[in-house]
Amino acid sequence: MPQTGYEKNSQNAFARKFYGRIRIEFAISYLHFHKSGITQQILHNLKYRNQPEVGEKFGEWFAISLMESGHSGTWDMVLPIPLYISKEKKRGYNQSNFLAAGLGRTLGVPYSFNTLRRKENSETQTRKSREERWKNVDGIFEVLKPVNVKGKHILLVDDVVTTGATLESCGHCIMEAGASKISFATLAIAH
Repeated sequence: MPQTGYEKNSQNAFARKFYGRIRIEFAISYLHFHKSGITQQILHNLKYRNQPEVGEKFGEWFAISLMESGHSGTWDMVLPIPLYISKEKKRGYNQSNFLAAGLGRTLGVPYSFNTLRRKENSETQTRKSREERWKNVDGIFEVLKPVNVKGKHILLVDDVVTTGATLESCGHCIMEAGASKISFATLAIAH
């Protein structure tokens, strides 16, 4: 598996995406994503081939890697990036929920699938520029249960990061709702 080792280096390529944009504690991706590589196959199985259990298993392995690197007790809650309701209904599930469940359970941290909501259906981020990606997700998230995030260090989970626009937009929303700190975790980082 093409593991990143980012859990051991807080100044990694993922974290650098957010310099000057949003204050984060950690940005950690478990695997490197290269087109036509094994990580792409894993993500396609998770997202498009009705294999959500893949996300849960990788969430568990990711959590073990985090704990082995000294991250036990770091976060207060794990939240997945939400899908728009029609997209989740069409797919049958939100792949990030399964990653978050595997991470949360293994880390011994609560996770919630109904704290965040995607208010609008955004177009796919594929083939968009960095600026287009940001505009596509700006202001589309809301915290439905601010009490769940108030004063807490939140681990926000998504399947893959390219530019970071989705995580950044959702992260700002969580911080505005009263979280004390935010960290990002993804199964993969695209290069």
